[in-house]
Amino acid sequence: MVERLTVGYILGEEVASALNTCSAIVALESTVITHGLPRPENLHLGRGMEVEVRAGGATPATIAVLDGAVHIGLTSQELDLLASLENLRKISRRDLGIVQARSECGGTTIAATMIAGHAAGIQVLATGGIGGVHRDAPFDISADLPEMGRTPMIVVCAGAKAILDLPATVEYFETAGVPILGYQTDAFPAFYSPDSGLPVNLRVDTPEEVPAVAHAQWGQGLSAGLLVVVPPPADHAMSSEKVEDAIQVALKGANKQGVRGQAMTPFLLARVSALTGGASLQANLSLLHNNGRIAANIARALL
Repeated sequence: MVERLTVGYILGEEVASALNTCSAIVALESTVITHGLPRPENLHLGRGMEVEVRAGGATPATIAVLDGAVHIGLTSQELDLLASLENLRKISRRDLGIVQARSECGGTTIAATMIAGHAAGIQVLATGGIGGVHRDAPFDISADLPEMGRTPMIVVCAGAKAILDLPATVEYFETAGVPILGYQTDAFPAFYSPDSGLPVNLRVDTPEEVPAVAHAQWGQGLSAGLLVVVPPPADHAMSSEKVEDAIQVALKGANKQGVRGQAMTPFLLARVSALTGGASLQANLSLLHNNGRIAANIARALL
């Protein structure tokens, strides 16, 4: 599987060893480090996610771009560097050629992380919330969604970010042929909240049930990924009403300031955090760690 990598991809030693021994691996996206959190919380989170994956019995593969090369598995020093740099590019599918040609650095979104992880033969990715369809902008669709429809990976998340149009996002997954599996839940989570009011396609209660669905789907030649949604831990989960109130205020601020495109999500998340007195940030950190542990368990069950 390692031989599938093309020019411009660098495999970390630990990840290469895990691939060669057919050990469990979990890919980790890096925009949460480069664009999602302020310093030094971004570095603490990056390290914490790797600790959670290791505790679950898997090898973490944090993916990012440094000097134009896609690194699949960062060293400790590379993680430090990524967390300290400024004005980094937020890298999705469209940006991979640009950053390589210009020798840039940046964090990989879920879409770009899926591309790199799949190229290396990694089958599981852990993140916070998947991208989606933006509110009041039905043509503003995260590149994460079409990537889920074309790349056969298991993505573990807490649903889609609550700042998005969740019903439209779930409908997109249906169109793209992406099954939504609720991990110990019958409801599609709303990131900070456990229940968006939308159903999942199938409830699974153990890590072993996820690979069974994945193998059955991919065995039929269907290339779409699987979305495994996990409710945020109860001790940090928030009420949907409180979150929605903060989102509405944040959306008004974004419209007033003319925030658009890739800048929208970081802006809204920061404003919601401020408006909730940091409660949404704590929920975000808690669910990220939780997703890392569960993704590791799923990756082990795949073996």
